[in-house]
Amino acid sequence: MDTPATATANPVATARPAMARTRAWPRGLRATLSWLHLWVGLVAGTVFALIGLSGSVLVFHDDLLQWQHPELTGHELRADGDVLARILREWEPRGLGSVHLPEPDGVPTWQGYFGDGRRGYFDPATGELLLMRSADDDWLMWLHDFHIELLGGDAGKQVLGVVGWIAVGLLLTGLYLWWPKAGRWLAQLKMHRGPPVRRWLSWHRSSGVLLLPLLLLATLTGVGMIYHAGFRAVLTGTFGGDAPPAAPQRAAPEARATDWPRVLALATTALPDARLTRTGAPDPGSDVIAFRARSHGEWHPNGRSLVYIDRAGTRVLAAHDATGQRLGARMTEAIYPLHIGSVGGAVYKWATALAGLLPAFLLVTGFLFWRRRRGKR
Repeated sequence: MDTPATATANPVATARPAMARTRAWPRGLRATLSWLHLWVGLVAGTVFALIGLSGSVLVFHDDLLQWQHPELTGHELRADGDVLARILREWEPRGLGSVHLPEPDGVPTWQGYFGDGRRGYFDPATGELLLMRSADDDWLMWLHDFHIELLGGDAGKQVLGVVGWIAVGLLLTGLYLWWPKAGRWLAQLKMHRGPPVRRWLSWHRSSGVLLLPLLLLATLTGVGMIYHAGFRAVLTGTFGGDAPPAAPQRAAPEARATDWPRVLALATTALPDARLTRTGAPDPGSDVIAFRARSHGEWHPNGRSLVYIDRAGTRVLAAHDATGQRLGARMTEAIYPLHIGSVGGAVYKWATALAGLLPAFLLVTGFLFWRRRRGKR
């Protein structure tokens, strides 16, 4: 038979262990996240910082290129079909794949893209070679390869994708660790001058929170470029959109040469509000010349609109205006311009460069905070 002492439990005493466990759980989670944020940040954050710094430089790629090579500047903006024909005739046998047309807000020369990664720049009036670049002899191209694939090809790109997801996790855990109680928002955003432990922690947290939207956008768009197919599937599945139309299939009559002046002239009329940006020689046996174009209102610097012309330059075979796509497809095609800072003029360009500097700042302030705190133990 139970005694009165054992038969009647004290409800307050019973509740205390449960309440203690309830309070301990978020403290344990916070401690775990804080440990992960520190050590993962010091390791993966180093790669994140280097990628960010290289991105800040590459935002000004065309400006730096023309400053370094003044022979690319001062040309009259023109796109002559005879000149294009000469460039393709001379350089396609040497690996030229596609040609970017002279552009008003970029490099005013023809730009040739080769299969081995080289880039050639040709006089818009004569087609003469002005400059040939590769990652082996041009620091900007080397930096570009490092930024997009860690100099490791497809394997490097996949490693970079993993680092990108880790960086997203670091940003979100940092936000969780910073999140203040109600009424303490401004106090938590204050940057202190001292003592050192408090200074580095407040600079790390406040700069990360204040610039989080910008840095998160840059990081997610970078990851979106690596996993483009997956991002496109999610965005078009959620907001609607189809794949761009396939190129028409049309066999070329025997011995038909490409009349580039007529092809170029006709292509410019296919989409009245678009500017042609890129083309290349037709595939062997094909009668189809493909052009990329940028319609008015497109964010992508090269455009995602498409024009297809026959070799004789007598017929528009198909035209696709990218601005007429549904929202999901337009969102997908906004990933690249948002990442490189080509949207919104100079203000967004500089903001993108600032976002690239932030990971290095967070790495340094986080390291200094950890070192100072460790020295006080």
